[in-house]
Amino acid sequence: MTCKTVRPELADALEQGLHNIGQAATLTGVSAKMIRHYESIGLVAPAARTFANYRLYGEADLHRLRFIRRARSLCFSIKQIEALLALWDNPHRASAEVKQLARAHAAALGEKIRELQAMQHTLETLARKCQGDDRPTCPILEDLADGK
Repeated sequence: MTCKTVRPELADALEQGLHNIGQAATLTGVSAKMIRHYESIGLVAPAARTFANYRLYGEADLHRLRFIRRARSLCFSIKQIEALLALWDNPHRASAEVKQLARAHAAALGEKIRELQAMQHTLETLARKCQGDDRPTCPILEDLADGK
């Protein structure tokens, strides 16, 4: 005996509280394109499908997408999000692992902030040196051409 998965009609699925990809995008703040991408790289399980092959998402899927969106808003990489999701999915996880990952990411962000502040300072200094008039001499372009 073969067991087939029943694929509902879209209207029936929507009545059951499931959402199509457009609705999932609206409800989570994750674009449909990114939802498909996250599915293709395994961050999100393959979606259930309707009889007409439309993707269907339940509340657990939406919750996972919101988790990913929030992690991306904190600039976690896809690889880091994979690790966070694995920890989130594991009820036996040690919170120390999550804390370690978050602290490492915060340290990396701190370094990036220092680099960005140094760039900002350099650009502000160059802009102060530039006369900003009709003459062709420009210390900003000279610095960029110098390549140091």
